[in-house]
Amino acid sequence: MAIFINQAGYQPLAKKIAVMTNAGSFQVMRKQGEKDYSVYDGQAQKQGLDEASKDMVYTADFSDVKEDGQYYIKAEDGSVSYTFAIGKYVYKNVHKDLLKALYYQRCGCELKEQYAGVYKHDCCHQDKAVLFEQQDISKNVTGGWHDAGDYGRYISPAAVAVGHLLYAYELFPDSFQIELAIPESKNAIPDVLNECRYELEWMLKMQDEEGGAYHKLTAMRHAPFIMPEEDKDQFYLFPVSSMATADYAAVMALAYRIYKDVDERFAQQLLDAAKRAWSWLKVHPEYIGFYNPDGCNTGEYDDDCDLDERMWAAAEMRLVLQDASCEAELARLLKEDVSVTDFGWTDVSGFASLCVLTNKDKYAEEIVSKFQKKVLLEADRLVEVSKKSGYGVAMEAEDYVWGSNMVVANRGILLILADYIKKQEDTAQTVYHDVVYNQLHYLLGKNALGYSYITGHGEHAFLYPHNRPTVADGIEAPMSGFVSGGPFKTPCDIAAKELLPEGTPPMKCYVDDWRSYSTNEITIYWNTAVIFLTAYLNI
Repeated sequence: MAIFINQAGYQPLAKKIAVMTNAGSFQVMRKQGEKDYSVYDGQAQKQGLDEASKDMVYTADFSDVKEDGQYYIKAEDGSVSYTFAIGKYVYKNVHKDLLKALYYQRCGCELKEQYAGVYKHDCCHQDKAVLFEQQDISKNVTGGWHDAGDYGRYISPAAVAVGHLLYAYELFPDSFQIELAIPESKNAIPDVLNECRYELEWMLKMQDEEGGAYHKLTAMRHAPFIMPEEDKDQFYLFPVSSMATADYAAVMALAYRIYKDVDERFAQQLLDAAKRAWSWLKVHPEYIGFYNPDGCNTGEYDDDCDLDERMWAAAEMRLVLQDASCEAELARLLKEDVSVTDFGWTDVSGFASLCVLTNKDKYAEEIVSKFQKKVLLEADRLVEVSKKSGYGVAMEAEDYVWGSNMVVANRGILLILADYIKKQEDTAQTVYHDVVYNQLHYLLGKNALGYSYITGHGEHAFLYPHNRPTVADGIEAPMSGFVSGGPFKTPCDIAAKELLPEGTPPMKCYVDDWRSYSTNEITIYWNTAVIFLTAYLNI
């Protein structure tokens, strides 16, 4: 028998449900000193066949256990779960490490031992980048975060990551009153804003003279598994795309709102950049895509539609410009076949919903109503999906795509937004609250493989991310706080194909192997999506 739980733990008043793969009784055992003893006896209830894992699952409800402490669950056949904690602040360190992981992704600076500990390394990627289409021109575009397990930097993923963080900070500021031990700590500014600023200052360099945003900054090919300071390949600024420019306009406008009371001069730079990008979009109403040129294998981040990006930009620009034309553009885009419920780099429409529905009084009632109706409709669907899942996750078998853990977290964000909407009408706890918890439970070990998909958190946390520094640094343990991409129903890399038998169920299509880029890479925007969840749950 296997027993699956959130290995970080549970807050005292939260619903607490473990998943077991056999029927029978169970005990919740308390670990205290040298003696373990039972504090709760229960009977697992049959949930049925979970389609995504093909497991017959049984649920063990131990919500009545509320006292702080260290626990594990023991089944009648002697099987035991990993240990977990109960306590008000069980997610505090998870939240902090998720944030600190972004510091380890910093490019263009030395990571000093006083901040990075054993993960210190020398300054990297200091050379000027060459414009791909005009290679006699070079530009200083140092800084920012390495996007993922590679050393590229990309505008749309950057905008999404910063968007997650700034909205989480705006909605749940109390969850960010923590010090991360980064160079800017103790400057009287929340460290989440210090870290976002490091990325935003790089993004300011990624705008061309006409206001467009370069799609990405990478070498022609991914570096081998070497430390960042050893990567000496020429980096290129690849052409402007309408998707990147719209994301750029949106996040710069959002950042202006957040930073205007923190650093007026910096905020003005952000606003000026947003205005220039918005002007570029008006001059270029047509879709201008991006595809890798021949010989380039770095992240493409291609998208065949820019309507969702333009929608986010229109919503944000309406707030900062107070311009009726922005709202008219928003209304026009709402008539298109565009989702308003996603928070990933391909579809950023959920950020438009966040913008409008957390600032309802700034938009026409008809616009607010349309956004709200669509958000609640999708949130209600996700609640039903969660109920059907044996593991309580709001995912169906077909949803285990590349980066499925991002899908899990982003669906949590939508449920948080639905919770926010309902709490404006009624302060009582909503139906969405427990389902948000379920998404974090899944990520921290309540899943068919029993992995905590966050490094350093849980007895069975994944250890071998597809990430160049963690492979090249010679240190056995990875930095804490990185989120794995997670199960991918059609794994495509050599390691996953080698290690996963044909016909493996979607929730089990994962290998903890650094070679598996399709199931075990890390990215900034997977981390930040989960940070949104922990910010909500840490209050």
